[in-house]
Amino acid sequence: MNQLSKYRIVYQGLSEGKHKFEFDIDNMFFESLEYSDFEKGTLKVKVDLDKKSTFLELDFQINGKVELICDRCLEEYKEEISFESRLFVKFTEKEDSLADDVIFLSPTDHELDISHYIYESINLSIPIKRVHPEDKKGNVTCNPEMLEKLSNYKTDEPADEDIDPRWEDLRNLMANNNN
Repeated sequence: MNQLSKYRIVYQGLSEGKHKFEFDIDNMFFESLEYSDFEKGTLKVKVDLDKKSTFLELDFQINGKVELICDRCLEEYKEEISFESRLFVKFTEKEDSLADDVIFLSPTDHELDISHYIYESINLSIPIKRVHPEDKKGNVTCNPEMLEKLSNYKTDEPADEDIDPRWEDLRNLMANNNN
């Protein structure tokens, strides 16, 4: 059985109105994706679906933790994830607009696969700089041995910058134009 088939909502037999769905995300979810940046995590996804005659409105709440590699010390750590969003599903044969929160399905479709949307939402929740969180006192919780090794390579001297002479000429030209 395809692991990602659990993350499909069959809306065809649902009556108009509000419906609730819950999904558990575990390591198997991330392993099933060919393009995942991370492989471990435990999250809960709550979806409130409001079915209308011409579209679906889905409200997502994603909460839990994923394991990431720290950019500073290269050790694994757990990152807390909390994400809320709204997605609209319109039934049409052609795509009218290119909005991030609208997807289009054919009127003949009967289910919605939300696995990719869940993964993208988790990915958007992860900070750009992936480092261990600080403790309650504000201290760094990275591996102290690695931090010590990194400090051995740290220098207070400014880096020698060999500037391409064309850039220097451009700066001079701009400075002359501003005067």
